[in-house]
Amino acid sequence: MCQPILGRDNMINVKFYLDKADKSKRFPIHLVIRQKEVQVKVATGEKILKKDWDNRNQIVKESEYKHKSINKFLSFLKLEVEKHFNSLPHTHFTDKKVKEKILSFVNSRKVNNDVKMVCEDAAVYEGKIKTTFVDLFAGAGGFSEGFLQAEYGNKYYDFLLGSDINENCELTHLARYNYQLGLDAKFLRQDITEPNFLDNLLKLLKGDHVDVVCGGPPCQSFSLAGKRKKFDKKDDLFAHYLNVIRVLRPKYFVMENVKGILTKEGGKIKEMILQEIKSIVDLKEFHQLIFFLAKLRKAEREKVFTLDCYNLRMQFESANEKELEKLRENYILIIENKFRLLTPKIADYKTSKTDVNINTIRHGLNLLKRSKELTYIRKKVILEKAHSDLDNDFFTEKFDSFLTSIESDSIIEQIHEAFNNLKPTKIFQTEIAEIISALEIYNYSFEECIQGLQPFVKELNAEKEFEEILSHIRLYNIDQPFVALASNYGVPQNRERVLFIGCRKDQKLVKVVSSTVSEKEKVTVFEALYDLDFIGNDDEKFSYEPIDLKSRYNGTTEKMKALIKKRTIDGKLDDKKGLTYAEWSKKGRLNGRFSNAKNPFYVRSFEELENTLTHIVAPLHNHKTSRQNDDVVKRLEIILNTGDYDMAKKELKKIGLDSEKRNYNVLKSDSQSPTVMTIPDDYIHFSSPRALTVREMARLQSFDDSFVFQGKRSTGGHKRKFEVPQFTLVGNAVPPLMARAVALEILKNIK
Repeated sequence: MCQPILGRDNMINVKFYLDKADKSKRFPIHLVIRQKEVQVKVATGEKILKKDWDNRNQIVKESEYKHKSINKFLSFLKLEVEKHFNSLPHTHFTDKKVKEKILSFVNSRKVNNDVKMVCEDAAVYEGKIKTTFVDLFAGAGGFSEGFLQAEYGNKYYDFLLGSDINENCELTHLARYNYQLGLDAKFLRQDITEPNFLDNLLKLLKGDHVDVVCGGPPCQSFSLAGKRKKFDKKDDLFAHYLNVIRVLRPKYFVMENVKGILTKEGGKIKEMILQEIKSIVDLKEFHQLIFFLAKLRKAEREKVFTLDCYNLRMQFESANEKELEKLRENYILIIENKFRLLTPKIADYKTSKTDVNINTIRHGLNLLKRSKELTYIRKKVILEKAHSDLDNDFFTEKFDSFLTSIESDSIIEQIHEAFNNLKPTKIFQTEIAEIISALEIYNYSFEECIQGLQPFVKELNAEKEFEEILSHIRLYNIDQPFVALASNYGVPQNRERVLFIGCRKDQKLVKVVSSTVSEKEKVTVFEALYDLDFIGNDDEKFSYEPIDLKSRYNGTTEKMKALIKKRTIDGKLDDKKGLTYAEWSKKGRLNGRFSNAKNPFYVRSFEELENTLTHIVAPLHNHKTSRQNDDVVKRLEIILNTGDYDMAKKELKKIGLDSEKRNYNVLKSDSQSPTVMTIPDDYIHFSSPRALTVREMARLQSFDDSFVFQGKRSTGGHKRKFEVPQFTLVGNAVPPLMARAVALEILKNIK
């Protein structure tokens, strides 16, 4: 018969003791709960020698080599048992239920410590077609999750490698994909702009072919013609992302960005991005263009020098890094020699040595020959600018001015101005125009070169031949980018992102990713979060608790219940075979592929990750609330009851609870959330006056509950620029269900 154990109203005593020794003279550690006449004993699964037990302090002594991990686990168990009794003051627990709860933690930990090298059931995928992918700027792994969830017919995805610059991204990746799921996916923690990034990437890939590359390189700081309005560390990331595409030659690549990129500078930045993508050339076919340029030069009589410049510039496209450096230098040397021959014609000897304009041209060419050195200086200055937090101060303009001055565009502009200041006679205007044109060609993109060659092509009546050659040379086709709304793919969030999908010329063009749900079918905030609403202020939960909708929503119970719907994985309504969104989150959306996966666990560091005994293993993680004082709770309560921050400001000011905080978003239970960002205090729970937990934000992003965000929970102040804690990981991620829809569309079309 089960004995009842009362909750908080009666004091409980939680202790550990050593039970009888086994044959090896090791004593099992048991947890015992005493309350009046009732006593519950549970084995913790740990055994030690008697000499290693400190009964007075209830800890394992340092003489036991596993003392740290065992003590951490015992402390966790004791805390969870105490919280379990204190959380529901009016509920009666039975000794059977208490035993079950404790044993669930013990057994989960035991399962995770069993030796398992591979969690994926290989037999299930035997004979199926594997599509490989790499996730750059991976963050938490939103793209990775979505791609691993996607299967179509007999096609599925194999995760080769993730990359990001932050160590907490790597920690979360290793915990999820290597330790928990048992994949062999590598992680490259390195700045993509570093010279040896590509070498290290290729080394880790070990010759594996990559079918798809996904990632979201920031393009927000771009401005036209290579000039930047804001110099920061993100300026070059897009170009380096495309360099990876050039080398790996994947069948498809997906590039995600903010919606504002479409309208930035009147849409010209979007066109520049498309132009850069179309400028990726197929080196295997590049010889066709070189032969064609030779044909143009043979037919040309007047602008031979200009065509020679186009020819040399085009060779940049097929050169490796060392070859490119030499080609660039030779290109400028050719211009320099032409200027050296021109100088005596436009200026006497004395003027040529002292004139500021002549010196500007001469020294400008010297600078262009040292593009590698200037690139290095530029990168170092940008890093220092970021490190010293130079922004909105007297230093910013001067630093940016210097950075602008060493850009090739700016140097060429100064040379052009110097030529204009010389005011040479008309007889030399043609030679000067050729030099200026040559400098402009030096800085052209591939696509700009193509446009510049058009007059020569027309003169030869070779337009059709030229277009045919270009169709062979352009490695990627791409349609216009499209705006993907996360809620259209079963995500309970109105997050808008722009997707550029590049398709290799031998693959079918993917123009759009169709919605998986209609407007009426969209997942609501309530059905995403209602089952997690058992947490209070300054609280943390490691297991699920039942939710009594009737007592919580008295009078509106049926209305709230109606919001909970049975669905397929991607959100389509399915009353017969479907699961609720919350059930999918608990079950996971990986299609049973990782049936031997380890239980969810949390670690704070790489050191803890390597020692599996220190893992905190539990059904639920990342479900912790901040400690908020009475004034904050009251402020949130007023905003919640009012339903809108702006509308509540008057009352808040009246009672002295106004805040300088710019915005609070009150979540609406029957609709989707706004875009999930990285600061939890921006959101107020739909039924409780509190901010969201990491787990609740992850639900709004469509991450499975088994996906644990590792490391620090949050950070503040200046550290936000360098650290990527749990809240930042989840807020910056691509929603997995949206990524899944993209991955499925590619699987449907890939050859």
